Amino acid sequence: MRIRSGKTSIMAFAVVEVFFYEENEMKIVAIILFVAMYVLLIALPKRRAVTALITAGIFLVLQILPFGQLPTAIDWNVLMMILGTLLLVDYFIESKMPNLIAEKILDVAPNVMWVTILMSLFSGIISAFIDNVATLLMVAPVGLAVCKKLKINPVPMIISIAVSSNLQGAATLVGDTTSIMLASYAKMDFNSFFWMLGRPGIFFAVELGALLTVPIMMILFRKDREKVENTEKTKVTDYVPTIMMLLHVVLLVIASFIPNKPEITNGVICMVCGIIGIIWEYAKDKDRDRVVRIIKNLDYDTLLLLTGLFVVIAGITHAGVIDDLAGVIASVGGQNQFLLFTIVVWGSVVISAFIDNIPYVATMLPVLQGVTAAMGVDPYLLYFGLLCGATLGGNITPVGASCNIAGVGMLRKEGYEVSFKDFARIGIPFTLAAVIAAYVFLWVFWR
Repeated sequence: MRIRSGKTSIMAFAVVEVFFYEENEMKIVAIILFVAMYVLLIALPKRRAVTALITAGIFLVLQILPFGQLPTAIDWNVLMMILGTLLLVDYFIESKMPNLIAEKILDVAPNVMWVTILMSLFSGIISAFIDNVATLLMVAPVGLAVCKKLKINPVPMIISIAVSSNLQGAATLVGDTTSIMLASYAKMDFNSFFWMLGRPGIFFAVELGALLTVPIMMILFRKDREKVENTEKTKVTDYVPTIMMLLHVVLLVIASFIPNKPEITNGVICMVCGIIGIIWEYAKDKDRDRVVRIIKNLDYDTLLLLTGLFVVIAGITHAGVIDDLAGVIASVGGQNQFLLFTIVVWGSVVISAFIDNIPYVATMLPVLQGVTAAMGVDPYLLYFGLLCGATLGGNITPVGASCNIAGVGMLRKEGYEVSFKDFARIGIPFTLAAVIAAYVFLWVFWR
Protein backbone atom coordinates (compact mmCIF):
# COMPACT_ATOMS: atom_id res chain seq x y z
CA MET A 1 0.00 0.00 0.00
CA ARG A 2 2.85 2.35 0.87
CA ILE A 3 4.55 1.60 -2.40
CA ARG A 4 1.38 2.25 -4.35
CA SER A 5 0.75 5.39 -2.35
CA GLY A 6 4.30 6.53 -3.04
CA LYS A 7 3.95 5.83 -6.75
CA THR A 8 0.67 7.67 -6.83
CA SER A 9 2.24 10.66 -5.10
CA ILE A 10 5.17 10.66 -7.50
CA MET A 11 2.87 10.46 -10.51
CA ALA A 12 0.67 13.26 -9.16
CA PHE A 13 3.74 15.40 -8.50
CA ALA A 14 4.99 14.73 -12.03
CA VAL A 15 1.67 15.74 -13.55
CA VAL A 16 1.61 18.94 -11.50
CA GLU A 17 5.23 19.67 -12.41
CA VAL A 18 4.57 19.18 -16.15
CA PHE A 19 1.46 21.34 -15.94
CA PHE A 20 3.43 24.02 -14.05
CA TYR A 21 6.16 24.13 -16.69
CA GLU A 22 3.70 24.10 -19.58
CA GLU A 23 1.71 26.89 -17.96
CA ASN A 24 4.82 29.00 -17.41
CA GLU A 25 6.15 28.33 -20.90
CA MET A 26 2.83 29.47 -22.36
CA LYS A 27 2.97 32.56 -20.16
CA ILE A 28 6.49 33.38 -21.36
CA VAL A 29 5.46 32.95 -24.99
CA ALA A 30 2.45 35.22 -24.41
CA ILE A 31 4.66 37.91 -22.84
CA ILE A 32 7.20 37.72 -25.68
CA LEU A 33 4.47 38.02 -28.30
CA PHE A 34 2.82 40.88 -26.43
CA VAL A 35 6.08 42.86 -26.09
CA ALA A 36 6.93 42.21 -29.76
CA MET A 37 3.49 43.51 -30.74
CA TYR A 38 4.04 46.68 -28.74
CA VAL A 39 7.43 47.29 -30.33
CA LEU A 40 5.94 46.88 -33.81
CA LEU A 41 2.99 49.16 -32.94
CA ILE A 42 5.53 51.89 -32.16
CA ALA A 43 7.91 51.14 -35.04
CA LEU A 44 5.19 50.68 -37.68
CA PRO A 45 2.41 53.17 -36.85
CA LYS A 46 0.82 52.72 -40.29
CA ARG A 47 0.57 48.95 -39.77
CA ARG A 48 -0.96 48.93 -36.29
CA ALA A 49 -4.09 47.01 -37.25
CA VAL A 50 -2.14 44.37 -39.18
CA THR A 51 0.29 43.94 -36.28
CA ALA A 52 -2.50 43.48 -33.72
CA LEU A 53 -4.48 41.08 -35.92
CA ILE A 54 -1.44 38.91 -36.73
CA THR A 55 -0.56 38.72 -33.03
CA ALA A 56 -4.16 37.80 -32.24
CA GLY A 57 -4.01 35.07 -34.88
CA ILE A 58 -0.84 33.62 -33.35
CA PHE A 59 -2.50 33.64 -29.90
CA LEU A 60 -5.37 31.59 -31.31
CA VAL A 61 -3.14 29.17 -33.22
CA LEU A 62 -0.96 28.53 -30.15
CA GLN A 63 -4.11 28.18 -27.99
CA ILE A 64 -2.94 30.95 -25.65
CA LEU A 65 -6.56 31.97 -26.07
CA PRO A 66 -8.81 28.98 -26.83
CA PHE A 67 -10.69 29.53 -30.08
CA GLY A 68 -14.00 28.91 -28.32
CA GLN A 69 -13.48 32.09 -26.25
CA LEU A 70 -13.03 34.29 -29.31
CA PRO A 71 -16.65 35.57 -29.59
CA THR A 72 -16.72 36.72 -25.96
CA ALA A 73 -13.18 38.16 -26.09
CA ILE A 74 -14.22 40.84 -28.59
CA ASP A 75 -16.17 43.76 -27.14
CA TRP A 76 -18.85 44.20 -29.80
CA ASN A 77 -20.46 47.09 -27.94
CA VAL A 78 -17.29 49.19 -28.24
CA LEU A 79 -16.85 48.42 -31.94
CA MET A 80 -20.48 49.28 -32.72
CA MET A 81 -20.29 52.55 -30.79
CA ILE A 82 -17.18 53.66 -32.67
CA LEU A 83 -18.49 52.61 -36.08
CA GLY A 84 -21.87 54.30 -35.62
CA THR A 85 -20.33 57.51 -34.30
CA LEU A 86 -17.84 57.67 -37.18
CA LEU A 87 -20.71 57.47 -39.68
CA LEU A 88 -22.39 60.44 -38.01
CA VAL A 89 -19.17 62.44 -37.78
CA ASP A 90 -18.43 62.27 -41.50
CA TYR A 91 -21.85 63.62 -42.43
CA PHE A 92 -21.60 66.25 -39.69
CA ILE A 93 -18.31 67.51 -41.17
CA GLU A 94 -19.75 67.62 -44.69
CA SER A 95 -22.76 69.62 -43.47
CA LYS A 96 -20.35 72.50 -42.64
CA MET A 97 -22.10 73.17 -39.35
CA PRO A 98 -18.75 73.10 -37.48
CA ASN A 99 -17.42 75.79 -39.84
CA LEU A 100 -20.44 77.97 -39.16
CA ILE A 101 -19.97 77.63 -35.39
CA ALA A 102 -16.26 78.43 -35.75
CA GLU A 103 -17.08 81.58 -37.72
CA LYS A 104 -19.32 82.74 -34.88
CA ILE A 105 -16.34 82.37 -32.58
CA LEU A 106 -14.17 84.45 -34.93
CA ASP A 107 -16.77 87.22 -34.83
CA VAL A 108 -16.31 87.69 -31.08
CA ALA A 109 -12.51 87.28 -30.92
CA PRO A 110 -10.73 90.67 -30.58
CA ASN A 111 -7.27 89.41 -31.65
CA VAL A 112 -5.21 86.39 -32.67
CA MET A 113 -4.48 85.37 -29.08
CA TRP A 114 -8.19 85.05 -28.32
CA VAL A 115 -8.83 83.34 -31.64
CA THR A 116 -6.32 80.66 -30.60
CA ILE A 117 -7.85 80.35 -27.12
CA LEU A 118 -11.45 80.24 -28.33
CA MET A 119 -10.67 77.86 -31.20
CA SER A 120 -8.89 75.57 -28.74
CA LEU A 121 -11.80 75.62 -26.30
CA PHE A 122 -14.22 75.08 -29.20
CA SER A 123 -12.30 72.04 -30.40
CA GLY A 124 -12.27 70.72 -26.84
CA ILE A 125 -16.04 71.06 -26.50
CA ILE A 126 -16.62 69.21 -29.79
CA SER A 127 -14.06 66.57 -28.85
CA ALA A 128 -16.00 65.75 -25.70
CA PHE A 129 -18.68 64.22 -27.94
CA ILE A 130 -16.97 63.06 -31.13
CA ASP A 131 -13.66 61.60 -32.25
CA ASN A 132 -10.53 63.68 -31.58
CA VAL A 133 -9.11 63.36 -35.08
CA ALA A 134 -12.46 64.27 -36.61
CA THR A 135 -12.54 67.34 -34.35
CA LEU A 136 -9.14 68.43 -35.57
CA LEU A 137 -10.22 67.97 -39.18
CA MET A 138 -13.23 70.21 -38.53
CA VAL A 139 -11.54 73.04 -36.66
CA ALA A 140 -7.94 73.16 -37.91
CA PRO A 141 -8.77 74.25 -41.49
CA VAL A 142 -10.49 77.34 -40.07
CA GLY A 143 -7.41 78.06 -37.98
CA LEU A 144 -5.18 77.69 -41.04
CA ALA A 145 -7.38 80.09 -43.01
CA VAL A 146 -7.12 82.71 -40.27
CA CYS A 147 -3.35 82.37 -40.08
CA LYS A 148 -2.98 82.67 -43.87
CA LYS A 149 -5.09 85.79 -43.93
CA LEU A 150 -3.03 87.42 -41.16
CA LYS A 151 0.24 86.03 -42.58
CA ILE A 152 1.30 84.47 -39.29
CA ASN A 153 2.84 81.11 -38.41
CA PRO A 154 -0.02 78.57 -38.02
CA VAL A 155 2.03 76.07 -35.98
CA PRO A 156 1.08 77.34 -32.48
CA MET A 157 -2.63 77.56 -33.29
CA ILE A 158 -2.85 74.11 -34.88
CA ILE A 159 -0.89 72.51 -32.03
CA SER A 160 -3.20 74.18 -29.51
CA ILE A 161 -6.26 72.88 -31.36
CA ALA A 162 -4.76 69.37 -31.46
CA VAL A 163 -3.85 69.19 -27.77
CA SER A 164 -7.22 70.67 -26.76
CA SER A 165 -8.96 68.00 -28.82
CA ASN A 166 -6.99 65.33 -26.97
CA LEU A 167 -7.57 66.99 -23.61
CA GLN A 168 -11.35 66.69 -23.48
CA GLY A 169 -11.64 63.26 -25.05
CA ALA A 170 -11.86 61.74 -21.56
CA ALA A 171 -14.75 64.00 -20.51
CA THR A 172 -17.64 61.86 -21.78
CA LEU A 173 -18.39 58.29 -22.77
CA VAL A 174 -18.32 59.13 -26.51
CA GLY A 175 -15.37 61.53 -26.43
CA ASP A 176 -12.58 59.06 -27.15
CA THR A 177 -11.96 55.39 -27.86
CA THR A 178 -10.34 54.98 -24.43
CA SER A 179 -13.47 56.42 -22.75
CA ILE A 180 -15.64 53.93 -24.59
CA MET A 181 -13.29 51.14 -23.53
CA LEU A 182 -13.40 52.19 -19.88
CA ALA A 183 -17.20 52.54 -19.88
CA SER A 184 -17.63 49.10 -21.35
CA TYR A 185 -15.12 47.45 -19.01
CA ALA A 186 -16.38 49.15 -15.83
CA LYS A 187 -20.08 48.89 -16.78
CA MET A 188 -20.43 52.69 -16.83
CA ASP A 189 -23.07 54.58 -18.79
CA PHE A 190 -23.16 58.07 -20.25
CA ASN A 191 -24.33 59.65 -17.00
CA SER A 192 -21.52 57.98 -15.02
CA PHE A 193 -18.99 60.38 -16.49
CA PHE A 194 -20.91 63.29 -14.91
CA TRP A 195 -22.16 61.83 -11.63
CA MET A 196 -21.44 58.41 -10.19
CA LEU A 197 -21.93 56.81 -6.77
CA GLY A 198 -22.93 60.17 -5.32
CA ARG A 199 -19.76 61.93 -6.50
CA PRO A 200 -18.84 64.25 -9.40
CA GLY A 201 -17.50 62.22 -12.33
CA ILE A 202 -14.41 62.47 -14.47
CA PHE A 203 -16.09 65.10 -16.68
CA PHE A 204 -15.49 67.76 -14.02
CA ALA A 205 -11.87 66.73 -13.52
CA VAL A 206 -11.23 67.14 -17.25
CA GLU A 207 -13.10 70.45 -17.48
CA LEU A 208 -11.16 71.86 -14.53
CA GLY A 209 -7.96 70.98 -16.39
CA ALA A 210 -9.31 72.64 -19.55
CA LEU A 211 -10.04 75.87 -17.67
CA LEU A 212 -6.51 75.94 -16.27
CA THR A 213 -5.09 75.83 -19.81
CA VAL A 214 -6.61 79.26 -20.56
CA PRO A 215 -4.07 81.24 -18.49
CA ILE A 216 -1.36 79.00 -19.96
CA MET A 217 -2.40 80.04 -23.48
CA MET A 218 -2.63 83.70 -22.44
CA ILE A 219 1.01 83.53 -21.40
CA LEU A 220 2.19 81.51 -24.40
CA PHE A 221 0.44 83.71 -26.98
CA ARG A 222 0.59 87.06 -25.19
CA LYS A 223 2.38 88.70 -28.14
CA ASP A 224 -0.27 87.69 -30.71
CA ARG A 225 -2.34 90.88 -30.66
CA GLU A 226 -3.15 91.25 -34.39
CA LYS A 227 -6.76 92.21 -35.08
CA VAL A 228 -9.09 89.66 -36.70
CA GLU A 229 -11.87 90.25 -39.21
CA ASN A 230 -14.16 87.56 -40.56
CA THR A 231 -15.51 88.15 -44.06
CA GLU A 232 -16.39 84.58 -45.12
CA LYS A 233 -19.89 83.27 -44.37
CA THR A 234 -20.73 79.58 -44.40
CA LYS A 235 -24.21 78.48 -45.37
CA VAL A 236 -25.54 75.25 -43.89
CA THR A 237 -28.13 73.60 -46.13
CA ASP A 238 -28.45 70.25 -44.34
CA TYR A 239 -29.26 70.26 -40.62
CA VAL A 240 -30.06 66.55 -40.35
CA PRO A 241 -26.47 65.46 -39.50
CA THR A 242 -26.44 68.00 -36.67
CA ILE A 243 -29.81 66.76 -35.42
CA MET A 244 -28.61 63.14 -35.57
CA MET A 245 -25.42 64.03 -33.69
CA LEU A 246 -27.47 65.64 -30.93
CA LEU A 247 -30.05 62.84 -30.98
CA HIS A 248 -27.49 60.10 -30.50
CA VAL A 249 -26.02 61.93 -27.50
CA VAL A 250 -29.51 62.44 -26.01
CA LEU A 251 -30.37 58.77 -26.51
CA LEU A 252 -27.14 57.71 -24.81
CA VAL A 253 -28.06 59.93 -21.87
CA ILE A 254 -31.57 58.43 -21.69
CA ALA A 255 -30.19 54.90 -21.93
CA SER A 256 -27.91 55.60 -18.97
CA PHE A 257 -30.99 55.68 -16.73
CA ILE A 258 -32.37 52.32 -17.90
CA PRO A 259 -31.59 49.57 -15.35
CA ASN A 260 -30.44 46.10 -16.39
CA LYS A 261 -30.17 47.04 -20.06
CA PRO A 262 -28.32 44.73 -22.51
CA GLU A 263 -24.56 45.35 -22.70
CA ILE A 264 -24.75 46.28 -26.38
CA THR A 265 -27.40 48.99 -25.84
CA ASN A 266 -25.05 51.93 -26.45
CA GLY A 267 -23.58 50.25 -29.50
CA VAL A 268 -27.02 49.65 -30.97
CA ILE A 269 -27.98 53.31 -30.38
CA CYS A 270 -24.90 54.59 -32.21
CA MET A 271 -25.29 52.14 -35.08
CA VAL A 272 -29.00 52.89 -35.57
CA CYS A 273 -28.35 56.64 -35.60
CA GLY A 274 -25.49 56.18 -38.06
CA ILE A 275 -27.58 53.99 -40.39
CA ILE A 276 -30.51 56.43 -40.24
CA GLY A 277 -28.10 59.21 -41.17
CA ILE A 278 -26.90 57.27 -44.23
CA ILE A 279 -30.45 56.42 -45.33
CA TRP A 280 -31.56 60.03 -44.99
CA GLU A 281 -28.61 61.43 -46.94
CA TYR A 282 -29.13 58.92 -49.75
CA ALA A 283 -32.89 59.55 -49.87
CA LYS A 284 -32.27 63.29 -50.01
CA ASP A 285 -29.95 63.50 -53.01
CA LYS A 286 -29.68 59.89 -54.33
CA ASP A 287 -25.88 60.31 -54.36
CA ARG A 288 -24.68 56.71 -54.14
CA ASP A 289 -21.05 57.70 -54.70
CA ARG A 290 -21.14 59.93 -51.63
CA VAL A 291 -22.42 57.08 -49.45
CA VAL A 292 -19.72 54.78 -50.80
CA ARG A 293 -17.08 57.44 -50.16
CA ILE A 294 -18.23 57.92 -46.56
CA ILE A 295 -18.13 54.17 -45.92
CA LYS A 296 -14.72 53.80 -47.57
CA ASN A 297 -13.25 56.66 -45.52
CA LEU A 298 -14.25 55.22 -42.16
CA ASP A 299 -11.41 54.61 -39.68
CA TYR A 300 -11.21 50.86 -40.20
CA ASP A 301 -7.65 50.87 -38.89
CA THR A 302 -8.83 51.71 -35.36
CA LEU A 303 -11.68 49.18 -35.52
CA LEU A 304 -9.36 46.37 -36.65
CA LEU A 305 -6.70 47.43 -34.17
CA LEU A 306 -9.18 47.19 -31.32
CA THR A 307 -10.44 43.81 -32.53
CA GLY A 308 -6.91 42.42 -32.46
CA LEU A 309 -6.18 44.00 -29.09
CA PHE A 310 -9.30 42.53 -27.52
CA VAL A 311 -8.11 39.06 -28.50
CA VAL A 312 -4.53 39.64 -27.33
CA ILE A 313 -5.60 41.10 -23.97
CA ALA A 314 -8.01 38.20 -23.45
CA GLY A 315 -5.12 35.84 -24.28
CA ILE A 316 -2.63 37.27 -21.78
CA THR A 317 -5.42 37.38 -19.20
CA HIS A 318 -6.19 33.69 -19.81
CA ALA A 319 -2.47 32.89 -19.54
CA GLY A 320 -2.27 34.57 -16.11
CA VAL A 321 -0.01 37.47 -17.16
CA ILE A 322 -2.48 40.13 -16.02
CA ASP A 323 -2.72 38.58 -12.56
CA ASP A 324 1.08 38.55 -12.26
CA LEU A 325 1.35 42.18 -13.41
CA ALA A 326 -1.33 43.21 -10.92
CA GLY A 327 0.70 41.50 -8.21
CA VAL A 328 3.83 43.45 -9.19
CA ILE A 329 2.01 46.81 -9.14
CA ALA A 330 0.37 45.94 -5.83
CA SER A 331 3.75 45.02 -4.34
CA VAL A 332 5.27 48.33 -5.49
CA GLY A 333 2.41 50.40 -4.10
CA GLY A 334 1.70 48.08 -1.22
CA GLN A 335 -1.56 48.97 0.48
CA ASN A 336 -0.93 52.69 -0.03
CA GLN A 337 -3.75 53.85 -2.29
CA PHE A 338 -2.24 57.32 -2.77
CA LEU A 339 1.06 55.86 -3.98
CA LEU A 340 -0.74 53.52 -6.38
CA PHE A 341 -2.87 56.38 -7.69
CA THR A 342 0.22 58.55 -8.21
CA ILE A 343 2.05 55.75 -10.04
CA VAL A 344 -0.94 55.10 -12.32
CA VAL A 345 -1.54 58.77 -13.22
CA TRP A 346 2.00 59.97 -13.79
CA GLY A 347 3.24 56.65 -15.14
CA SER A 348 0.43 56.78 -17.70
CA VAL A 349 1.40 60.35 -18.65
CA VAL A 350 5.00 59.33 -19.38
CA ILE A 351 4.12 56.10 -21.18
CA SER A 352 1.37 57.68 -23.32
CA ALA A 353 3.76 60.40 -24.47
CA PHE A 354 5.43 57.77 -26.64
CA ILE A 355 3.01 54.84 -26.88
CA ASP A 356 -0.49 54.87 -28.35
CA ASN A 357 -2.96 55.06 -25.47
CA ILE A 358 -5.45 52.55 -26.94
CA PRO A 359 -3.36 49.38 -26.44
CA TYR A 360 -2.00 50.79 -23.18
CA VAL A 361 -5.46 51.39 -21.66
CA ALA A 362 -6.69 48.04 -22.98
CA THR A 363 -3.78 46.37 -21.15
CA MET A 364 -4.04 48.30 -17.89
CA LEU A 365 -7.80 48.07 -17.23
CA PRO A 366 -7.74 44.40 -16.20
CA VAL A 367 -4.48 44.99 -14.32
CA LEU A 368 -6.02 47.73 -12.19
CA GLN A 369 -9.13 45.65 -11.60
CA GLY A 370 -6.91 42.90 -10.21
CA VAL A 371 -4.92 45.31 -8.04
CA THR A 372 -7.98 46.94 -6.48
CA ALA A 373 -9.65 43.57 -5.94
CA ALA A 374 -6.60 42.40 -4.00
CA MET A 375 -6.68 45.60 -1.92
CA GLY A 376 -10.43 45.38 -1.32
CA VAL A 377 -11.20 48.89 -2.64
CA ASP A 378 -13.30 50.31 -5.47
CA PRO A 379 -11.34 50.53 -8.74
CA TYR A 380 -12.79 53.84 -10.00
CA LEU A 381 -10.07 56.11 -8.59
CA LEU A 382 -7.40 54.17 -10.47
CA TYR A 383 -9.62 53.80 -13.56
CA PHE A 384 -10.15 57.57 -13.76
CA GLY A 385 -6.48 58.22 -13.02
CA LEU A 386 -5.53 55.86 -15.84
CA LEU A 387 -7.89 57.55 -18.30
CA CYS A 388 -6.71 61.06 -17.45
CA GLY A 389 -3.02 60.17 -17.51
CA ALA A 390 -3.24 58.14 -20.73
CA THR A 391 -5.39 60.70 -22.55
CA LEU A 392 -3.47 63.81 -21.51
CA GLY A 393 0.00 62.26 -21.67
CA GLY A 394 -0.26 62.03 -25.45
CA ASN A 395 -0.03 65.83 -25.59
CA ILE A 396 3.64 65.92 -24.63
CA THR A 397 4.99 64.83 -28.02
CA PRO A 398 3.84 65.07 -31.65
CA VAL A 399 3.65 61.25 -31.85
CA GLY A 400 1.81 60.70 -28.57
CA ALA A 401 -1.68 60.71 -30.10
CA SER A 402 -3.31 60.21 -33.49
CA CYS A 403 -4.72 63.74 -33.31
CA ASN A 404 -1.23 65.18 -32.93
CA ILE A 405 0.05 63.15 -35.86
CA ALA A 406 -2.84 64.40 -38.01
CA GLY A 407 -2.21 68.02 -37.00
CA VAL A 408 1.52 67.81 -37.72
CA GLY A 409 0.74 66.17 -41.07
CA MET A 410 -1.64 69.00 -41.95
CA LEU A 411 1.06 71.57 -41.15
CA ARG A 412 3.61 69.63 -43.19
CA LYS A 413 1.33 69.84 -46.23
CA GLU A 414 1.32 73.61 -45.74
CA GLY A 415 5.12 73.66 -45.69
CA TYR A 416 5.67 73.85 -41.92
CA GLU A 417 7.83 71.25 -40.18
CA VAL A 418 7.08 70.78 -36.48
CA SER A 419 9.97 69.71 -34.24
CA PHE A 420 9.64 67.98 -30.86
CA LYS A 421 10.75 71.26 -29.29
CA ASP A 422 8.02 73.26 -31.07
CA PHE A 423 5.38 70.81 -29.93
CA ALA A 424 6.69 70.42 -26.38
CA ARG A 425 6.67 74.20 -25.88
CA ILE A 426 2.86 74.07 -25.96
CA GLY A 427 2.18 70.42 -25.16
CA ILE A 428 4.08 70.21 -21.86
CA PRO A 429 2.46 73.26 -20.16
CA PHE A 430 -0.97 72.07 -21.37
CA THR A 431 -0.35 68.59 -20.01
CA LEU A 432 1.02 69.66 -16.63
CA ALA A 433 -1.82 72.11 -15.98
CA ALA A 434 -4.52 69.64 -17.00
CA VAL A 435 -3.05 66.57 -15.27
CA ILE A 436 -2.32 68.34 -11.99
CA ALA A 437 -5.89 69.67 -11.88
CA ALA A 438 -7.41 66.26 -12.64
CA TYR A 439 -4.98 64.51 -10.26
CA VAL A 440 -5.96 66.70 -7.29
CA PHE A 441 -9.68 66.67 -8.16
CA LEU A 442 -9.88 62.88 -8.43
CA TRP A 443 -7.99 62.29 -5.21
CA VAL A 444 -10.19 64.74 -3.28
CA PHE A 445 -13.47 63.22 -4.48
CA TRP A 446 -12.59 59.56 -5.14
CA ARG A 447 -9.97 58.48 -2.60
